[in-house]
Amino acid sequence: MSATDVAPVAQRLGRLDRYLPLWIGLAMVLGLLIGRLVPGFDDALSAVEVGGISLPIAIGLLVMMYPVLAKVRYDRLDAVTADRRMLVASLVLNWVIGPALMFALAWLLLPDLPEYRTGLIIVGLARCIAMVIIWNDLACGDREAAAVLVALNSVFQVVAFGALGWFYLEVLPGWLGLDTAQLDVSAWEIAGSVLVFLGIPLLLGYLSRRYGERWRGREWYEETFLHRVGPWALIGLLFTIVVLFALQGDQITNQPWDVARIALPLLAYFALMWGGGYLLGRALGMTYERTTTLAFTAAGNNFELAIAVAIATFGVASGQALAGVVGPLIEVPVLVGLVYVSLALRDRFPHAAPLTQEVR
Repeated sequence: MSATDVAPVAQRLGRLDRYLPLWIGLAMVLGLLIGRLVPGFDDALSAVEVGGISLPIAIGLLVMMYPVLAKVRYDRLDAVTADRRMLVASLVLNWVIGPALMFALAWLLLPDLPEYRTGLIIVGLARCIAMVIIWNDLACGDREAAAVLVALNSVFQVVAFGALGWFYLEVLPGWLGLDTAQLDVSAWEIAGSVLVFLGIPLLLGYLSRRYGERWRGREWYEETFLHRVGPWALIGLLFTIVVLFALQGDQITNQPWDVARIALPLLAYFALMWGGGYLLGRALGMTYERTTTLAFTAAGNNFELAIAVAIATFGVASGQALAGVVGPLIEVPVLVGLVYVSLALRDRFPHAAPLTQEVR
């Protein structure tokens, strides 16, 4: 990758993210070490919950997502919602292909491990509404399109998660003569997760843009305010990773072979969903920016929701919960790598459009 490919990333969150993979790797290791070596630390973090949602994780995600959502040009959203090809493509990838692919990979690669298999199927149902904002922004994707697609996923998550869980854990396995499982989760619990992990930072981002421009003008907002709050996205991301891995560090380090077994279908899933998103975007004649957004919103998953559902249904020490925990262990480095793959593909993409968004 050339220096010009990496430059837009560094311009966005400051000098620190020139070494983004290093910081993320250190955050993962730090979280695992804390969870492994500090007695009772994970229990203390788990105890700080509001309505079943981990408060430290909620704070980290809010700090991570707010700067990116504050950059969104909300007056351009109508151009995104008018692109029916992208909206339909995203819905198909996220709510038809994604869950079906994870179901197939889980049964194909974990036929002898029913708990881990069920946990991965739950992961496949939880579409990403948080970290994908960061990956998309780092890869120079369409920021406004990401906001719309994440909001669309949020609505479908509330109304479809429980029904799809019933279908993929009970109905479809029964039709195929396979083992079945039950999922106990209410739409209200999912709605609470969506409100915390997306609703609050989205509202704050919208209000910041609207009133910041009204009081001080667009130039001040984009040239001064956004550059001041921008580095907090990286800080929030690293804090969230440390907390996530500290919560389950003991489980991960105690069962390395199980982690490796769970990792294999996850690696296949991320590669196929991301690659499928790129191929579909290219087939539809979409620009680089919107194709990138389509690919990352399809590849990411809401592990916070998946872990919470697995723990509530099967218990904190269950294999289903461990499968959810391994998710970010694999997703974070893989999607960081795919950010750089995306940037390397930018100049070769036949439908790429010039980067015209004001603040990167």
